[in-house]
Amino acid sequence: MLGQIKETANFLTEKTNAKPEVGIILGTGLGGLVDEIDIEHSISYEDIPNFPISTVEGHSGRLIFGKLGGKVVVAMQGRFHFYEGYPMQKVIFPVRVMKFLGIKNLIVSNASGGVNPDFEIGDLMILSDHINLIPNPLIGHNHPELGPRFPDMSEPYCSNMILAAEQIAKENNIKIQKGVYVAVTGPTLETPAEYFYFRKIGGDTVGMSTVPEVVVARHMDIPSFAISVITDLGVPGKIKKVTHQDVQAVAEVAEPKLTLIIKELISSI
Repeated sequence: MLGQIKETANFLTEKTNAKPEVGIILGTGLGGLVDEIDIEHSISYEDIPNFPISTVEGHSGRLIFGKLGGKVVVAMQGRFHFYEGYPMQKVIFPVRVMKFLGIKNLIVSNASGGVNPDFEIGDLMILSDHINLIPNPLIGHNHPELGPRFPDMSEPYCSNMILAAEQIAKENNIKIQKGVYVAVTGPTLETPAEYFYFRKIGGDTVGMSTVPEVVVARHMDIPSFAISVITDLGVPGKIKKVTHQDVQAVAEVAEPKLTLIIKELISSI
């Protein structure tokens, strides 16, 4: 795996000559942030050695190099999920590559279902913590060059970036929530009993991504920030049948607010 990581990073460095400072992972229906990037290179995942291919609707499958908020960035327009059938080492492979490209910070977005009764559809939630119910991506042989065998997770999400994002939202009159994200494998959406359980164990939202990438980023000592768009509700009395298209539609409406926060956050770090 380490050899593949270095091979892919070397390929991208030779192709782009880019030295990104910030890595960005864009979730379901949130790929429009790319329109704000001054794009210098756009590479299909299919053309990148050792890269998986995104199979989910709403995930374009391109790696974008350019400038955003005055910083050189590398952005994944589409991510990979455990439910697609990829082994966890493939799901998190791009984050490993980003580290070898030189990123100093990671910003992740996602669409999730709210289980906090105070949340509304379309809200943005900054992740303050998470509960991982997906197989841990660090299971298996540990390469000391990548990080320690037992990485600390007392601060999975960077407190300084959280404070900065909250201030940006306040200055722009954007309603913002903060809470705990529960990561599950999917691909089924949750049952009412599962929603109830996730709330009882301390969750505010539930989704099928983000945590594996953040765990690996923290393993490599990359400060991380994550933000969710609440696209549906798993609250008693508010649970409705939801499709992937519904999730995409809500995410696209909320996207301008999320884009503003991420762009200004990148400028500040």
